[in-house]
Amino acid sequence: MFSDDAPAGEAPCDERPTGATGTVPTTLWHGRFTGAPADALAALNDSLPFDQRMFAEDIAASRAHVSMLAAVGLLSPGERDDIAAALDEVEREIAEGAMVWAPSDEDIHTAVERRATELCAAAAKMHTGRSRNDQVATDLRLWTRNALDELTQLVVDLARTLARRARQAHETGLRLPGYTHLQQAQPVGLAHHLAAHAWALLRDVERLGDARRRTDVSPLGAGALAGSTLPLDPSLTAAALGFARIFENSLDAVSDRDFVADALYALAMTGVHLSRLGEELVLWSSAEFGFVTLDDTFATGSSMMPQKKNPDVAELARGKSGRLIGHLTGLLATLKGLPLAYNKDLQEDKEPLFDAVDTVRLVTLALDGLMGTVAFNADAMAAGADDPFAAATDLAEWLVARGTPFRDAHELIAGLVRQALDGPDPSSRPSRLAALVRAHPDLGAEAAQLLTPGSAHVRRTTPGAGGPDAVAIQLERLEAALEAAGAVGG
Repeated sequence: MFSDDAPAGEAPCDERPTGATGTVPTTLWHGRFTGAPADALAALNDSLPFDQRMFAEDIAASRAHVSMLAAVGLLSPGERDDIAAALDEVEREIAEGAMVWAPSDEDIHTAVERRATELCAAAAKMHTGRSRNDQVATDLRLWTRNALDELTQLVVDLARTLARRARQAHETGLRLPGYTHLQQAQPVGLAHHLAAHAWALLRDVERLGDARRRTDVSPLGAGALAGSTLPLDPSLTAAALGFARIFENSLDAVSDRDFVADALYALAMTGVHLSRLGEELVLWSSAEFGFVTLDDTFATGSSMMPQKKNPDVAELARGKSGRLIGHLTGLLATLKGLPLAYNKDLQEDKEPLFDAVDTVRLVTLALDGLMGTVAFNADAMAAGADDPFAAATDLAEWLVARGTPFRDAHELIAGLVRQALDGPDPSSRPSRLAALVRAHPDLGAEAAQLLTPGSAHVRRTTPGAGGPDAVAIQLERLEAALEAAGAVGG
């Protein structure tokens, strides 16, 4: 990617700038120093390999800055137009892969300015009133804002897929055992279970939106740390770049990376929720559970065992949450000891953010595809949901409804459960429980009806519960929330 060859391309201006020796300066700060940077310094300092992905944002911010400079009289209209044409050419070259990077390009800001200045002498004025400190903060805010918009929509899309599958499951009456401590607890509708994941993702959408709002502040015009003596107008550049507001304090503007931490926190929480969904899919697709069958397009096989179908998508969703958490904690450790204002430590903000965005994008897309194609095995789920022992709480509440204190009811039913489990034949335990309930003077045949398949599921009618009637109301609210979230995310 790097070359010593002279850059090619048509120049918007005839005049070419030169340094003191007739060459383009090697750095933006060479005038203070008598020698070139050591190779070790350059290797450590250079960020171009990863920050060049912000080239479009850097050029957009430069266009806005140049336009503002002309508006306040620091550039002529002709200079403004020539620089804009040069920036257009630089953007085209980078986008098309025709840009020839120079060894002196230590970051994307240096590279853009260097190439624009090669194309047009007036571009040497482009950095007037601007520091790379406020420039990089602006670029990163623009990039983060765009990335959060994209990821918000992807998370909404996955939540919609979950809601769609939940609606299908509700209409067909699918139910499964709900779990606490990974032990079968009480039956719920599959729709209820899928909707639970969708609601968690909607909270992620809210967090992503909060992070975006705090990102939507323009630092351009803060300079290196103290503003400028020139008649800059930060409100013009903020408006041109679509920022909601401008900075209040120049020191804070160039050193603030709270917005990156906010984004990483929102992405880490999203990753945690994706991981939990992935974990359940790993369990559910196992032979021991057998609740789902993965579509071949979202599963892998074994290089040794021909019978295998592996839930790699779900496992990677689970595994990659660790790196997302690590990115957040790593950045917080970087930020916690920094004095005002800009410090080179802040260069460490980009790689974790870029990787977190890429990771959440890949995992969300893959899980969306998996959830859209997975087959639910109704018989296996119903077998667990209809286990009579899962209706034990219903028996206790049946007694409560007839005046028995709950602690007494709990003790009575627990005793019957213990007696049923003490039988030598495990396969007879459900029928033993039913017989014990029918024979008990405080229970009888009416209570035993609660143990019949599907009875415990339909009896859960309280708001937000897992029974069919409550889930029907919940799904309407979920679908309305998704419509609202889609309007914001889109």
